[in-house]
Amino acid sequence: MKAVLFYGPENIKYEETSVPPLKKGEILVKIMSALTCGTDVKTYRRGHPVLIKKIPSGFGHEFSGIVDKVAEGVTNVKVGDRVVCANSAPCGECFYCKREEYNLCENLDLLNGAYAEYIVVPERIVRKNTLILPDELSFDKAAFCEPLANVVHGVERTGIKPGQTVGIIGIGPIGLMFARLAKLKGARVIVGGRNPMKLKMADEFAHADEIVDLKKYPNPEMIFKDFSDEKKGLDVAVECVGLPKIWERIFNCVRPGGTVHFFGGCKSGSKVTFDTTKMHYGDITMMSVFHHTPKYFRQAFDYIKSGDVEVEKLITGTLPLKDLEYAMKQHISGNAIKYLIKPWG
Repeated sequence: MKAVLFYGPENIKYEETSVPPLKKGEILVKIMSALTCGTDVKTYRRGHPVLIKKIPSGFGHEFSGIVDKVAEGVTNVKVGDRVVCANSAPCGECFYCKREEYNLCENLDLLNGAYAEYIVVPERIVRKNTLILPDELSFDKAAFCEPLANVVHGVERTGIKPGQTVGIIGIGPIGLMFARLAKLKGARVIVGGRNPMKLKMADEFAHADEIVDLKKYPNPEMIFKDFSDEKKGLDVAVECVGLPKIWERIFNCVRPGGTVHFFGGCKSGSKVTFDTTKMHYGDITMMSVFHHTPKYFRQAFDYIKSGDVEVEKLITGTLPLKDLEYAMKQHISGNAIKYLIKPWG
């Protein structure tokens, strides 16, 4: 099969590679649609200690396709089924799974290798986190299930309520989807970002109530507070960038009694500083959410299937598999939200 393999930072190659044989419980999926992701861009630039276990390695993890082969023991899908697969599935047996904290599963093995014509899906993901697509749901839309599942998890755990004011800094695809779901929950939403393409999507996709161009207003704390009820501060403040300095700034936008959600993951070893007086005497909830679970993967699927989240609006363009490196460079230059990659042209 043809695949894009990772050999090192900014060293990827489009080449022929073998299709791995199937083990019991696995399926081979012919990939019809794959999506670029910020995590993949980071991997391209500097590698990834979790996703890249050996060199060369496939990468990419947001995809949908057609079941091409099934191994012994597969009962929930058959050859020819149109499917979307998550990039993980919990074991159900470890310390965290027994407490239903499935996203923290100690045996969570992340599936990688979607930038290819085919991908082997492990038994556990086949059994727990593979969904059959209805005929009316396109492969392109279905490929968004994994990134949206992370956001559904974040929004549900935050507990956003109708009428609340929610502020989001960072409007890449994750921040845009967070804003869209907050709107669907009935919140009033203000977002801040710098990229013109993404600011446009904050209106056309997320339908945010207020959009702040951080190039014009680099210190948006007062704007965010002015947007809130009685200018007390946001009910919910969300950081979707993953920079310590932005974590600290978004903390200053929330009202006493409010919630700060640090949704953007910072570089390993990062440190932040908060005003403990404001945190304690202001009764502020501080939280983060990691990854997704089968429950949230299915909720994301339902959001997409219903049309409530028009994920296709986030597609910057469509490219063949051989042009993946161009897509990576467009992301780095700030000229992309998500590229749709078509392995079969």
